[in-house]
Amino acid sequence: MTKYAAMLRGIGPTNPNMKGEKLRGVFESLGFSRVTSVITSGNILFESDLTDVAKLEAMVEKALPQQLSFTSTCIIRSQAELQVLVDTDPFPGVTQGPKSYITVTFLKNAPKAVPSLPYTPDGKAYTLLAYYDRAITATLDQTSAKTPDMMTCLEKQFG
Repeated sequence: MTKYAAMLRGIGPTNPNMKGEKLRGVFESLGFSRVTSVITSGNILFESDLTDVAKLEAMVEKALPQQLSFTSTCIIRSQAELQVLVDTDPFPGVTQGPKSYITVTFLKNAPKAVPSLPYTPDGKAYTLLAYYDRAITATLDQTSAKTPDMMTCLEKQFG
């Protein structure tokens, strides 16, 4: 069995169909085992004998509207892939605190181009630090920027 993390985009915990127990139910209905939700984030941990990640993502993306009446992009990484990222020490010398928030944004597909990093857009209070195998690390100054502003930039840069 391979251990996976699924990240579902656009999950709002105020939507009753997006609550952890319902999301877990979808993954369990697909035959996945040891299904666990991570707080109210839309992130689900699970195990499966299947190793084709694109197939796993497609299964989840098909099941969500059928079972819970909403669509969501599903991005799945294996525990091994996530461990490789952790082992790179993607935030050297950076600590998370009240002012500096660290993030990893996972991309469904590899981007066509990766800009020179690190990169701080003019007038913005976040810095895109590095690209690691379909993941972007960044820091965000929470005293003057909002995460959605950074997400808009990431969407433009990386799709």
